[in-house]
Amino acid sequence: MAELIWDGKYKDGKKVAPVKISLPFQTVETIYESAQQRQKSLDLYASGQKTEWRNRLIWGDKKYVLPSLLDEFAGKVNLIYIDPPFDTGADFSFTTTVPESDESFTKEPSLIEQKAYRDTWGVSKEEKYRGVQQIDKYLKWFYETAVLLRELLADDGSIYIHLDWHVGHYAKAILDEIFGENNLLREVIWSIETSSGFKAQANMWIRGHDTILVYKKTTGYVFNKQFLELEEKTIRRYDKTDENGKRYKIYYQNGQERIVYLDKSKGRPITDVWSDIIGFQTVNRGPEYLNYPTQKPEALINRIIIASSNPSDLILDCFIGSGTTAAMAEKLGRRWIACDLGRFAIHTTRKRLLQIDGCKPFVVQNLGKYERQAWRGLEFENAKDIQEKEAAYRKFILDLYRAEPISGHNWLHGIKAGKMVHVGSVDAPVTFDDVKSICAEVWKAAGKGKDSPKKAAVDILGWDFGFEVNETAKQLAAEAKVEAKFKHIPREVMERQAVDAGDIHFYELAALDVKLTVNKMAVAVELTDFMLPQDDVPEDIRKAVKKWSQWIDYWAIDWDYKDDTFHNMWQSYRTKKSPDLQYKMTNKYENKGKYTIVIKVIDILGNDTTKTVDVEIK
Repeated sequence: MAELIWDGKYKDGKKVAPVKISLPFQTVETIYESAQQRQKSLDLYASGQKTEWRNRLIWGDKKYVLPSLLDEFAGKVNLIYIDPPFDTGADFSFTTTVPESDESFTKEPSLIEQKAYRDTWGVSKEEKYRGVQQIDKYLKWFYETAVLLRELLADDGSIYIHLDWHVGHYAKAILDEIFGENNLLREVIWSIETSSGFKAQANMWIRGHDTILVYKKTTGYVFNKQFLELEEKTIRRYDKTDENGKRYKIYYQNGQERIVYLDKSKGRPITDVWSDIIGFQTVNRGPEYLNYPTQKPEALINRIIIASSNPSDLILDCFIGSGTTAAMAEKLGRRWIACDLGRFAIHTTRKRLLQIDGCKPFVVQNLGKYERQAWRGLEFENAKDIQEKEAAYRKFILDLYRAEPISGHNWLHGIKAGKMVHVGSVDAPVTFDDVKSICAEVWKAAGKGKDSPKKAAVDILGWDFGFEVNETAKQLAAEAKVEAKFKHIPREVMERQAVDAGDIHFYELAALDVKLTVNKMAVAVELTDFMLPQDDVPEDIRKAVKKWSQWIDYWAIDWDYKDDTFHNMWQSYRTKKSPDLQYKMTNKYENKGKYTIVIKVIDILGNDTTKTVDVEIK
């Protein structure tokens, strides 16, 4: 068979296999899990037994997520649907609306998302010098992704790859190589509606279809035939009526008269040209549309899932976008794993699932510290030992923050503009106790040497922060007369191209205020203020926001946080149909005692902020 070759496919005469770094997933949130289910899961986990299945919404880069799924799911996924990027474009951008205003704006991709797209389509200056083309990058990326997806697919499973004219011909050659050309089941043509006046102005044939390639893994596969309603002209052919009033028609086969009753007809068998499903290219997009650029109609995914899976089968989509695959799998009684690199895609999908009646419990996961540990090991692999590796890591972060390294302290690692700098570990969040130690050391060092700040001030950089840090720890710092700012170490620091381009920005944490009211066994939580750092928000949008509540898109409460995972026990969120939020919620406890309550807010940009409060029920 003919083979497609691209730069980097072979090394020393052998195909270059995808890098398979298997990392443990971290569950950062559980949704729709009752207190009883939560305790049962904890008990099963503690006893070493297998816990109940939970559908999984995973935020992360596919190059890490897919290999990390292999240990548990290799050969177990019954159906895969993917809608990968076709072309250079803003696949990670999204349009968000400022609540209670007429303003909306397109949020450009974050730097990490841009880097992921550059990995797919773009080339570095060095690669351009060597003559590497964009398509070589895409083919390498697509090949590695398809290899991993085949490993995850069950022997009787099938995969649907949604493509258009940009790369469809290249993708088919790669898929033939990976799955085998004899395992191509069908090329489906989705005839999309294109009625907009803008497209009518095009000086070429108007694009009217996408292509969906369907492959099986081995000899067997699931297929449930589907039918459309009979057309009126076909129904008219049933022009006879029997003594019971049933309509039928007569035809001859092999010289024999055959009778076919209208009520026995299943309808028209669906062909591989789908012209009955309207896409979102039309002007009238309807209530289903979520203003997400790559969104696909539910009817399209519904057809694929029903055709190529059975109830309780496992479905995977690693380009989840607006969450259509997860939503339809949930509605159709299938298990699902949904992945995406875009933070806003994960948030959009979560809200979409919450609107489904009877939605089963699911978890939100990422690779968290394990991904960072793998990066640190590779980035600083020449360090002699763990101490030298840690020192190299901290210097690297300080350089990106444009701070000068200092020595002689346990908790302070640099100095910038007269303030001390602490660099958080890749392994753990910055905690309240960490801040206490940092503040004590800042106060001790202030004004006492060339490597000391002129005033008691510190910037605390961290990958993650404990739930209580931004509020309680900031109050602690103020009481200790230390000026402390908390800033995220962005994920972009792990991406060499982003670092080389200087695309690294450290943003301050948002802050949330709540009012707590206790009345016997009941506790009410009310949002009272939300302060969002606005470095990433266009100026005209800042002007459109007249009150703090307009920044909030969603908030949720864990009424009994047990220092493990945030369990979403109640939530309020905006939708196109119901744009208002509920700002106060009351919970009645069954037993007296001390409880920790965690409140999570997600702003209109998809970023989350948490606050923790303690309460005692007497």
